[in-house]
Amino acid sequence: MTRDEFKKLVEEKTLILDGGTGSFFIAHGMPQGVSPEAWILENPDVLMELQGGYADAGSDIVLAPTFGANRQRLKGTGNDKNIEKINKGCVELSRKATGGKTLVAADISMTGLTIFSEDIDDGETLEEGIEIYKEQAQLLIDAGVDLFDVETMISLEDARAAVRGIRAVSEDIPIMVTMTFESNQRTLYGNTPEDVVEELEAEGIDAIGANCSSGPDNMKVIIERMAACTKLPLIAKPNAGLPSTGPDGKVTYSLGAEAFAEEMQQLTAAGARIVGGCCGTEPSYIKALAEKVRG
Repeated sequence: MTRDEFKKLVEEKTLILDGGTGSFFIAHGMPQGVSPEAWILENPDVLMELQGGYADAGSDIVLAPTFGANRQRLKGTGNDKNIEKINKGCVELSRKATGGKTLVAADISMTGLTIFSEDIDDGETLEEGIEIYKEQAQLLIDAGVDLFDVETMISLEDARAAVRGIRAVSEDIPIMVTMTFESNQRTLYGNTPEDVVEELEAEGIDAIGANCSSGPDNMKVIIERMAACTKLPLIAKPNAGLPSTGPDGKVTYSLGAEAFAEEMQQLTAAGARIVGGCCGTEPSYIKALAEKVRG
């Protein structure tokens, strides 16, 4: 898919993303301390059920489970030597699960390092971060992804490095970026919605927004602030409300599928053109959301 094709698609209709992934893996037996990307290749039926459900529920785009499949993150679980196999395998599995009903986006997130700008002598430099993202981006493009989703970013420098890494490999593949904001409407590293829009729009991205963070109600102001300073398509992918842990250790969220879909309407009213769910959402949530958004 080209950037022009993506622009035309989002102008035609509100796009429906998928819902949560990691929370579903955990609920279906993924242990702590493993690489989710490597684990899902050993347990493909879990992804087949999840993403097949999203495709049937009305998702236009699903995210291949490559969230942490960069060299640095994989090194932490001893899987860095399998980086090509993992990225390619995850994309192939998503294609199989969705049966050609959806676009498949490469999912990219934080490296696990602290990336600072070139004038700060601490942590990893921007250029080192770009190289990590560039390597993964090339593998994902070779695997045939349709577009990129840079998500759950808490640092503007990391987001910038990810975009530049992708653009070093392809100038014409669409890139969506979503940041995660705290209750003070800033990222953990202090970036405001306006900072994020200004800096990343200049890097040549195709859509911007927020994911995770909170439930739909608390994300509304973030989308409104972004809408006031950009004409880029806006993305909203919130959690299913607030989490709570029961006596058995199971995590549940405050919003059911219908309540989630109802609250999501305030985000489309605020300007979001690309919507989905994050932690705690499953295919039933996306089905309810698609029905609300598409009348």
